[in-house]
Amino acid sequence: MIAGGILFLLGSVLRWGGLILLFRSIYCLTRMYLPAPLPEERSSWQKSFLFDGVLGALGVIFSGAFLAIRVTGWKPANLHAGTINLPLVWFVLPLVTWLILGCLVGAGVCFAQFFAEPSQVVRQNKIKNALGWIAAGIAFLAIQLFDKDAVGKGPIVLVYKGYVPIHWTVAIGFVVLAVAAIFAMAAAANAARARGWAKIAVIHAMLLTGSILFALPFLWLLVTSFKEDQDMSSAHGIIWIPKVTQTRPYFDPNDPMYEGRAEGMSIVGDVQSKNPDGTWTINVIHPSSIAGRTETLNPAKLKLVPKDVNIVSGTYKGTPIVGFDAEDLPDGSDKIIITSPPQLKNQSYIALQKDVKKVRHVGLDWKNYPDALDYLPPSTHYGLTYLENTLILVVLNVVGTILSSSIVAYAFSRMRFPGKNFLFALVLSTMMLPGAVTMLPQFLIFRSLGWIDTLKPLWVPAFFASAFNIFLLRQFFMQIPMELEDAAKIDGCTYLRTFWKVMIPQIKPALAVIGIWTFMGTWGDIMGPLIYISSPEHMPITYALALYNGDHGGEYGLLMAFTVLTILPVLLLFFFAQKYFIEGVTLSGLGGR
Repeated sequence: MIAGGILFLLGSVLRWGGLILLFRSIYCLTRMYLPAPLPEERSSWQKSFLFDGVLGALGVIFSGAFLAIRVTGWKPANLHAGTINLPLVWFVLPLVTWLILGCLVGAGVCFAQFFAEPSQVVRQNKIKNALGWIAAGIAFLAIQLFDKDAVGKGPIVLVYKGYVPIHWTVAIGFVVLAVAAIFAMAAAANAARARGWAKIAVIHAMLLTGSILFALPFLWLLVTSFKEDQDMSSAHGIIWIPKVTQTRPYFDPNDPMYEGRAEGMSIVGDVQSKNPDGTWTINVIHPSSIAGRTETLNPAKLKLVPKDVNIVSGTYKGTPIVGFDAEDLPDGSDKIIITSPPQLKNQSYIALQKDVKKVRHVGLDWKNYPDALDYLPPSTHYGLTYLENTLILVVLNVVGTILSSSIVAYAFSRMRFPGKNFLFALVLSTMMLPGAVTMLPQFLIFRSLGWIDTLKPLWVPAFFASAFNIFLLRQFFMQIPMELEDAAKIDGCTYLRTFWKVMIPQIKPALAVIGIWTFMGTWGDIMGPLIYISSPEHMPITYALALYNGDHGGEYGLLMAFTVLTILPVLLLFFFAQKYFIEGVTLSGLGGR
């Protein structure tokens, strides 16, 4: 078992080491032909390219010999045919054994440095270090030998081995991305000494590459929101191009669907029973939030509506046909009604599900979005209540934070009053209080005011300023020349008018920063609603998303569609106000200046 694991380990090390050397040879080749290296550097890169390339190719080739050896009673698992299998192996050892191995590696490194170092003083230090590693290894070995608890417990080495199967398309994509990244690294290294348009082009290419990489998670979110259930997972990896199953409307004579109104909303369902008084009992199918409920309605107010059925293709009596799945039978088969070829049109037959194939084409499944809203409680008006609550909180928090913090900061920076410095220090000291300390007292205060299950606890505190925002704005106010304020006083302005007409316009960038921070914090706040909100009509979007994730976490299409809807206002705000976002990021010290 151990011998097989060691051979597999050697093969794995050769395989991975060879791949790394091959990628490094590509890097050397890129550095060699880019326009910055000097002649002597080009020669050095050429030697490294040849050495790494040959050594890497030999490692990959000879790794197959070690991986092909099979020791009796030992066989690696997870070998998949038709894929690229990358080997992985790991040895599970006791902690003391790992320490012994670490000491041996440390001693080996010191001995290698001893032979490579010409300086006699340094070589003596390396010998001392090596002897120290050896002494530590002997001490750990003694601990393991005299450990009574380890006696009689069987083998101390466990070998976990196997392969990581990668489909060839994914492997090609990874290689392309790796080569692109290597080229960007080499170009950036050469551009460090370049001037003019070459440096600008490389910087912009790197920024574009970074933007694409950072946009991949959002792209996956967006693509998943348009997928059908069968495209959510695949043995070939992530499906980036979604497909849509073709459907058609069909009035089913055996199971007709009716549309009507109940409790002020439109419902669709089938007839469960016909009552003696002439009414019908409708089993609700849509909206999904009340699916399964029954409603008693007047048939005169019902409208017959078709249902969407899948278009399928198959073979009937040796002839390729296209039809639609008219009915799912209890035994698992389907009733297919043929639509083409014309000579077989409107004929029906029974087919097994494996004998027919859904007709699909590349496209977006927009149905996920209305279906996601369909699951929301009717009292939320398809999520508009969540959006309304969130917008109320965002507007009031942004206005309250900017207004209150700027007023207090102006007073601390420009006005004179007894105890100003002490009060300012007291305000700053509140920043050291963790939120968990003030959570319960705040809850008790709001409960005594009768504000539980209302939006007030989530926006009223914004009108009482924030210590950090006060500090930030005070620093900006103190940088404004006193002459502006003196000129305003000479013109007869009061403190309030000076604050509003003279000082506020001077700190617009700082106000933009605070507004952005407050907006993002309020929009993504989940802890506050969890504490104070209990009824659906008062929930903001983040709370609704958390509940939606709990109810429909396994339905990725619906969950991603609802997530896109929750972040859509933020994206729209960014596109219309990106100038202020960029100013805020730069001013806050995150812009790289």
